[in-house]
Amino acid sequence: PKVTLNGFEDSISAYIVPVEKSGYFKPFTQYPSYFTEAQKTQLTQEGRALVEQKVLPLYQNFYDFMTKEYIPNARENIAASSLPNGAEFYENRVRYYTTLNMTSAEVHELGLKEVKRIRQEMEQIIKSVGFNGSFADFLHFLRTDAQFYTTSADQLLKEAAFIAKKADAMLPKYFGKLPRKPYGIAPVPAEIAPKYTTGRYSGSNSDDEPGYYWVNTYALDKRPLYELEALTLHEAVPGHHLQISLNSELTSLPDFRRYGYISAFGEGWGLYCEYLGLEAGFYQDPYSNFGRLTYEMWRAARLVVDTGMHAQGWSRQQAIDFMASNTALSLHNVTTEIDRYISWPGQALSYKIGELTIKRLRAKAEQELGDKFDIRAFHDAVLENGSVPMSILEQQINDFIEAKKATR
Repeated sequence: PKVTLNGFEDSISAYIVPVEKSGYFKPFTQYPSYFTEAQKTQLTQEGRALVEQKVLPLYQNFYDFMTKEYIPNARENIAASSLPNGAEFYENRVRYYTTLNMTSAEVHELGLKEVKRIRQEMEQIIKSVGFNGSFADFLHFLRTDAQFYTTSADQLLKEAAFIAKKADAMLPKYFGKLPRKPYGIAPVPAEIAPKYTTGRYSGSNSDDEPGYYWVNTYALDKRPLYELEALTLHEAVPGHHLQISLNSELTSLPDFRRYGYISAFGEGWGLYCEYLGLEAGFYQDPYSNFGRLTYEMWRAARLVVDTGMHAQGWSRQQAIDFMASNTALSLHNVTTEIDRYISWPGQALSYKIGELTIKRLRAKAEQELGDKFDIRAFHDAVLENGSVPMSILEQQINDFIEAKKATR
């Protein structure tokens, strides 16, 4: 859809720079000590010529194609249901990304129910901090008050690193098996940062390379600190890094299982880990806890706006207004997210559905096992077979419960 491509050309033009500023030329400015000066000079000349004559023109061609042909001819309608067989296609996407036999209408109603529940918890926090004003006033306060924002990229990265190290310390209490691979923290690459999400986990399939928790340092006034605990627990540990790294270590599985990713499982696990932080002593600051709730609200609102736009005729602005009025996400993040849902129908449904399934299975295990329930064993059981559909996870946890019952 055309509206989702606004500004996309900037992510191409970021590569159309003088040769010396190109990332493709950077390797030709750094040589091992055993290279002679003559070799360096020759390679630098060859590298400069290749970047100038082969690389940069291709980016210019790509830019021209996108701005003159692709974007002007992109469709105006945002809904998947507007495509040929679109309604059936979207219902297929709902089942694919939730890995459950749910309809878009059922997902929409569940989303509205979750939004109502989370909103009540948010209102309690607003009351507890003594804020005088409406819910909208409080969101405006969070989005604009300087105390919630850093003034440098390094400061934001250091805050994320401090939280990540605290998260490392919680792992032995909640997991019996931990991955071998460590992770680092790095900024989202500048070329893609303007249209990129707030944070992301970037894994590695190589034994001699770490995973990375990427933190977006573009537009620092749109990266509030009160969201950082929830973001870190989701993207680093015990969220994506722990789950994906353990998955890759399951050498008994074929590679498509070791390195595959099922959104309902992986993103459901990440959101569950945000919640797990409550038990581990995070979110002591009420604003940080509000940040956790606004992240949970974000995922609940996704159920509403994704199905609203693709199946129920919602406009883009209607979706933006719904999310902006129910979460403390910055307006920049809200519009970025809505455009993501428009261009990737159904994927955003996986997070909340996966989390609710994992929490339901945990509650079942706690109830049926009583004093035999061990949180470390439960988490290991969830992760031990890799990324699986929610229906398969339910079978596995039922087997786990029966096995524990049989032990003395």
